[in-house]
Amino acid sequence: MTDEKITAIIAKKFRGDRMNINKAVDKAYETKSLKEIADSPVSALQGVSEGDAKLLAEAFNVKTVKDLAELKYVKWAQAIVALSGTEE
Repeated sequence: MTDEKITAIIAKKFRGDRMNINKAVDKAYETKSLKEIADSPVSALQGVSEGDAKLLAEAFNVKTVKDLAELKYVKWAQAIVALSGTEE
């Protein structure tokens, strides 16, 4: 399955859902654009500590929010969960 197919499945699943980005990022990032947040350290996400960020960098070379989102294991997990709802 291609990354584009996985992205399309996930987008379809979450179409119409609304998200308040301020609930997903630390206070310091609430006024940033989505592009700025994507390029920010993964610790910009609420609940991800500096220690967690260090471990993600060491294990997967994840340094930014974008790196985390593009991590193949994250994409695989999202696709499995999205597709599990279609399984009989």
